[in-house]
Amino acid sequence: MTGYRNPLHCVLPPFVLENIAAQGDEGQRTWAARALNRDQSIRLARVQNAKARGQGPREGADALAVKAEPKPERIIRDADGKETVTGKVVRREGEKATRDKAVDEAYNGLGHTFAFYEEVCERDSIDDAGMPLRGVVHFGKDYPNAFWDGRRMVFGDGDGEICGRMTRSLDVIGHELAHGVTEDEAGLEYYGKSGALNESMSDVFGSLVEQHKRNQKADQADWLIGEDVWTPKVKGDALRSMKAPGTAYDDPLIGTDPQPAHMKDYVETMEDNGGVHINSGIPNHAFYLVATKLGGYAWERAGRIWYEALQNSALRPRSTFSRFAVITVRVAERIYGKNSAELEAVHDGWEGVGVATPNT
Repeated sequence: MTGYRNPLHCVLPPFVLENIAAQGDEGQRTWAARALNRDQSIRLARVQNAKARGQGPREGADALAVKAEPKPERIIRDADGKETVTGKVVRREGEKATRDKAVDEAYNGLGHTFAFYEEVCERDSIDDAGMPLRGVVHFGKDYPNAFWDGRRMVFGDGDGEICGRMTRSLDVIGHELAHGVTEDEAGLEYYGKSGALNESMSDVFGSLVEQHKRNQKADQADWLIGEDVWTPKVKGDALRSMKAPGTAYDDPLIGTDPQPAHMKDYVETMEDNGGVHINSGIPNHAFYLVATKLGGYAWERAGRIWYEALQNSALRPRSTFSRFAVITVRVAERIYGKNSAELEAVHDGWEGVGVATPNT
């Protein structure tokens, strides 16, 4: 199982790229196959970066200094169409916009994500220790994805026909950075149910980052992930739907959204690291049910329960949906009480997706 502990966290699922590589025209098959082949090299980089992050204070930091008030430190590089993360620095914290849409979208998206964690979770960046937020734009040729490599966010521009710029979607940026938070807090293994839970945590917090920026209440949000990824040529609204898993897209080239919304439809597969992008629809929908039942701003109560559950020491690297559900129940009861609407909503949310929760 060790090969699954440090996978490539990409927002576009591999099965979509496989469909394009099998059914697209010559150019589409070329870039899709090239993107699929990036997996191993980026996975190895992520392993090294994750280890480096755990070896002490960040570069330039004084371990004995009094902790300053949290503030973002953004650094954006331009890969200029190459497969590198060491391109020219094109924008640093506090500098003016550049007129390059990808650069400025990445800069702003990293800032909005930082603001969410600082204002809502009282968290100082991804590692809660002031980690600089690094972004790389214009990665590769027609690269149709975005990923977190353990140290930075990397964005492709897409091919322009199927996928557009990955920097356009704030929830994609929030999704990928949330992988870093999950990595630091729980280390959920990226395979099977724990991997699907890992993906779901990123969708949950990616959606909350976007809702927070838009000042949306739960009933105002679209609950879509990656609604700006597909071009108008694709028959689809987004990469995933938390409100209605399995309905995000249905296109002859990229396929049909395979996500289930209930455990009775759980997909047993060896593909996609045991279905991490597929079965994440189940805990995604559970969160949607909790948040919409409670109403108001989803990050205030449902989001708080999920975040504190992520931080809970009972959450193990190989935790299942059931274990996480039990933890959310216990967190809700501790925060809001045994007879609270919040606890009832958590029970009902998990029941709605076929995951049993104990009565407390």
